[in-house]
Amino acid sequence: MELFASPMACSLASHITALEAGLSVKVRFVKDKKTDDGGDFYAVTATGYVPALRLDDGLLLNENPSVLQYLADRKPEAGLAPAWGTMERYQLIDALNYLGTEVHKRIFYQVFSPASSEPAKQAARSLIEPTLDYLTRRLGGRDTLVGDRFTVADAYLVTMLNWFAFIGTDLKKWPALNAYHQKHLKRPSVAQAMGVEMEERKRRLAA
Repeated sequence: MELFASPMACSLASHITALEAGLSVKVRFVKDKKTDDGGDFYAVTATGYVPALRLDDGLLLNENPSVLQYLADRKPEAGLAPAWGTMERYQLIDALNYLGTEVHKRIFYQVFSPASSEPAKQAARSLIEPTLDYLTRRLGGRDTLVGDRFTVADAYLVTMLNWFAFIGTDLKKWPALNAYHQKHLKRPSVAQAMGVEMEERKRRLAA
């Protein structure tokens, strides 16, 4: 399998998941819509965005919830997604959809997009505090977002919490959420994936 990713973007969650599950996944970094071999990324996926997971048979998955759950289901014994048919699985889907729509799209897409107007950016920033309040309540003092094991929802949330820090939000104002973030930053799969992706960012800046 090939995971097309951009350093420290939302595809980081899939990179973490692949490492956590011990899957054989080749990570291929995309820059300016070009693949690492100079190819046109739009030839891989018409959307032009990451993550894009190309399976061994050539089929493609291109949305965070599907990519993350597919990777988790390849190694069920790793416990990265609860079993299908359980309430915890539907809670996982609920969490992934919330992170993808209410956090990723409503806040970060607007803040990061050069096409966003200043009023749109300010409206997105106004959602930060209530969103972090809600995530704190949703965690409820636990170390994991769903159930009592690290899942793909945690891989996605850790990625998002990195972004909050990047745009200047002091997570220390939410002690439980900050403690959750700091704990999972030390997780071997998280530290390894972030280390690789930060090195790729540094390499690009130096080029």
